[in-house]
Amino acid sequence: MTAYVIAQFNVTDCEGFEAYRRAAPSVIEAYGGRMLVRGDTITSVEGETDRPRMIVLEFPDKAAAERFYNSPEYQEIMPLRRDNSVGTVSIVESGL
Repeated sequence: MTAYVIAQFNVTDCEGFEAYRRAAPSVIEAYGGRMLVRGDTITSVEGETDRPRMIVLEFPDKAAAERFYNSPEYQEIMPLRRDNSVGTVSIVESGL
Protein backbone atom coordinates (compact mmCIF):
# COMPACT_ATOMS: atom_id res chain seq x y z
CA MET A 1 0.00 0.00 0.00
CA THR A 2 1.48 3.35 -1.05
CA ALA A 3 2.58 5.65 1.78
CA TYR A 4 3.26 9.37 1.86
CA VAL A 5 5.58 11.46 3.97
CA ILE A 6 3.91 14.83 4.47
CA ALA A 7 5.83 17.72 5.98
CA GLN A 8 4.36 21.13 6.63
CA PHE A 9 6.70 23.74 8.04
CA ASN A 10 7.87 27.29 8.38
CA VAL A 11 11.50 28.00 7.49
CA THR A 12 13.14 30.11 10.18
CA ASP A 13 16.56 30.45 8.49
CA CYS A 14 16.49 30.31 4.69
CA GLU A 15 20.25 30.20 4.31
CA GLY A 16 20.64 27.36 6.80
CA PHE A 17 17.72 25.44 5.28
CA GLU A 18 19.27 25.57 1.80
CA ALA A 19 21.82 22.86 2.65
CA TYR A 20 18.96 20.51 3.64
CA ARG A 21 17.03 21.32 0.47
CA ARG A 22 20.06 20.40 -1.66
CA ALA A 23 20.86 17.18 0.24
CA ALA A 24 17.40 15.65 0.69
CA PRO A 25 16.45 14.65 -2.90
CA SER A 26 19.23 12.08 -3.31
CA VAL A 27 18.34 10.45 0.04
CA ILE A 28 14.65 10.36 -0.88
CA GLU A 29 15.43 8.67 -4.21
CA ALA A 30 17.87 6.21 -2.62
CA TYR A 31 15.02 4.84 -0.50
CA GLY A 32 12.52 4.52 -3.35
CA GLY A 33 10.72 7.80 -2.78
CA ARG A 34 9.72 10.54 -5.14
CA MET A 35 8.72 14.10 -4.49
CA LEU A 36 5.14 14.87 -5.49
CA VAL A 37 4.77 18.34 -3.97
CA ARG A 38 7.23 21.01 -2.90
CA GLY A 39 5.18 24.12 -2.44
CA ASP A 40 5.90 27.47 -0.89
CA THR A 41 2.40 28.84 -1.31
CA ILE A 42 -0.54 27.17 0.39
CA THR A 43 -4.04 28.48 -0.10
CA SER A 44 -6.20 27.29 2.78
CA VAL A 45 -9.81 26.84 1.75
CA GLU A 46 -10.82 25.74 5.27
CA GLY A 47 -9.06 26.73 8.47
CA GLU A 48 -5.77 28.52 8.74
CA THR A 49 -2.17 27.42 8.78
CA ASP A 50 0.93 29.14 10.07
CA ARG A 51 3.16 26.76 8.09
CA PRO A 52 3.33 28.04 4.52
CA ARG A 53 5.50 25.27 3.02
CA MET A 54 4.51 21.70 2.27
CA ILE A 55 6.38 18.67 1.00
CA VAL A 56 4.67 15.43 -0.07
CA LEU A 57 6.83 12.38 -0.80
CA GLU A 58 5.51 9.10 -2.18
CA PHE A 59 6.97 5.71 -1.21
CA PRO A 60 5.95 2.22 -2.33
CA ASP A 61 4.76 1.37 1.19
CA LYS A 62 4.95 2.43 4.84
CA ALA A 63 8.04 0.30 5.49
CA ALA A 64 9.93 2.11 2.72
CA ALA A 65 8.87 5.50 4.10
CA GLU A 66 10.04 4.48 7.56
CA ARG A 67 13.35 3.14 6.17
CA PHE A 68 13.91 6.53 4.52
CA TYR A 69 13.06 8.52 7.65
CA ASN A 70 15.17 6.32 9.95
CA SER A 71 18.07 5.87 7.52
CA PRO A 72 21.55 6.97 8.56
CA GLU A 73 21.67 9.28 5.54
CA TYR A 74 18.46 11.08 6.49
CA GLN A 75 19.32 11.19 10.19
CA GLU A 76 22.58 12.89 9.21
CA ILE A 77 20.83 15.74 7.35
CA MET A 78 17.76 15.99 9.61
CA PRO A 79 19.41 18.58 11.90
CA LEU A 80 19.68 20.90 8.89
CA ARG A 81 15.88 20.83 8.69
CA ARG A 82 15.17 20.89 12.42
CA ASP A 83 17.63 23.70 13.16
CA ASN A 84 16.27 25.91 10.39
CA SER A 85 12.52 25.27 10.39
CA VAL A 86 9.52 24.50 12.59
CA GLY A 87 6.83 22.07 11.54
CA THR A 88 5.40 18.60 11.39
CA VAL A 89 6.30 15.40 9.54
CA SER A 90 3.79 12.54 9.19
CA ILE A 91 3.66 9.21 7.39
CA VAL A 92 0.26 8.40 5.92
CA GLU A 93 -0.72 5.13 4.27
CA SER A 94 -3.04 5.36 1.31
CA GLY A 95 -6.38 3.75 1.99
CA LEU A 96 -7.09 3.43 -1.71
